[in-house]
Order: sequence, then C-alpha cells, then structure tokens
Amino acid sequence: QVQLVEAGGGLVQPGGSLRLSCAASGINFRNYTMGWYRQAPGKQRELVATITSGGTTNYADSVKGRFTISRDNAKNTVNLQMNSLKPEDTAVYYCNARIQTMRGPDTDWGQGTQVTVSS
Repeated sequence: QVQLVEAGGGLVQPGGSLRLSCAASGINFRNYTMGWYRQAPGKQRELVATITSGGTTNYADSVKGRFTISRDNAKNTVNLQMNSLKPEDTAVYYCNARIQTMRGPDTDWGQGTQVTVSS
C-alpha cells in the first residue's frame, strides 16, 4: 500500500522560510518522479516542483529562485525548501509520486499540509 506523508507546514511571516518533507512507503522510491503541488482556496491544484529519478528538477515560474526540491533515496523522502515566502504561496501543499507503467502513468498523492504566509 502506497503512503505519502507530508510534514512541515505551518504559519510563517512574509519573507520567511519553511521546509516541507514527504516520507514515502510502499513504492520503489528511487524509480519514481516525485513532486510537490499546491492548491489555494478557490483555485485548481498546480505544480510547484518535480524531481525525476535521475535528479532533474523542474519548477513553476512563480517559485523559481525561491524554492528548492531535493530527494534522499536512502530515506525515501522528498523535501521542499521554501524561502522568501509570499502571501500568494498560501495553499495546501501535496506530495506526489509518479511513474510511467505499461498501462499508463501511476500516480499517488499525500494528504496535504497547510502552508499559510501571513503577517
């Protein structure tokens, strides 16, 4: 059974930092593309950052230069370091695991963790 468990959300002032982590189990972690997505109230879920099994990263334009995604294959974790946070970064952040199979993409989601940026 696949489990993705996020941690590290909370309330932070504008300009502050937070580090999100996601612990994965039930998957062959090193073979998966891992990602972080977010959903603000009244908006669709959007991509924040992804990191492939080979370590290639991709970021939404809105977070480039401020957020850094990383993975630790020995610990089956993926992290998101968020710096220079803005009020518009406020959202529920979801961990995602994705792998391409012969029958198509196989995707799993965590339960989400709230990030609130406010003074």
